[in-house]
Amino acid sequence: MQDFKESGFMYGLAAMVIVFVIVQSLFFLIRAWKHGKEVGLTTADMKKAVTSSALFTIAPAVAIFATVITLSSTLGIVLPWIRLSVVGNLQYEVTAAQAALESFRDGTSIAVFGQNIADPKIFAAVSWVMTIGVILSLILIPVFLKKIQSKVGKVTNNASGENKFGDIISAATFIGLISAFIGNALAGTAPTIKENGQLKPVGVGAGVMSVAVLITSVIVVVVLQALCKKFKWDKFEPFVMPLGMFAGMGMAVLLHYVLPTEISTFEWRPIV
Repeated sequence: MQDFKESGFMYGLAAMVIVFVIVQSLFFLIRAWKHGKEVGLTTADMKKAVTSSALFTIAPAVAIFATVITLSSTLGIVLPWIRLSVVGNLQYEVTAAQAALESFRDGTSIAVFGQNIADPKIFAAVSWVMTIGVILSLILIPVFLKKIQSKVGKVTNNASGENKFGDIISAATFIGLISAFIGNALAGTAPTIKENGQLKPVGVGAGVMSVAVLITSVIVVVVLQALCKKFKWDKFEPFVMPLGMFAGMGMAVLLHYVLPTEISTFEWRPIV
């Protein structure tokens, strides 16, 4: 039986979205090229600009690809492909999907991030949460952004005009989000369902594998960020997070094949 997440209907939706994005991109590219001619830019300069812009899209594309791979184990390949072809990023998409799935944990059904979704209703709910959650910002920004910026600017900017308080709030929010993921990797328990009157784990809890992946990702990100700062590799910075993710995934695969099963699957908060 064909997986509903990768049915012809889903691929049809993906095709329509991607064709629209490509047509829109070509439309603005042609308009920009014509305007460049009107203002006196040479063909060589415009070709150089197009080439540079194309190269700069590689880093975001790597991050998008990593996000699609991360979400595909739960949502299939098509929905993440649609989502990341238009708008979205790793932090939002994963957090939204995980929050939606947690609302379905009733002790009898599997709704865990990282596990394949077999219920169309759960899949539809996750899709709506991910979509509606990001639509709100697209509506609020053009209507209220100017007023919000002026009010927030008065609070966050100091006498010299520096936005130090705003930077602190942003950093604190990001640290809190990352700390939640770290806490789960260090001390989280595997989600469970009831099967034949007994609890059965359907996810991965804190253990050797989760800590190894966490440590590997952190080391890779810290080292790469230090190298970018030392050698002023500003263009390389967008690659840091995706490479940290791939390094963690690679370590998980490596440990799965290298370590004995008793060690690689060991968790210090098992379900009993």
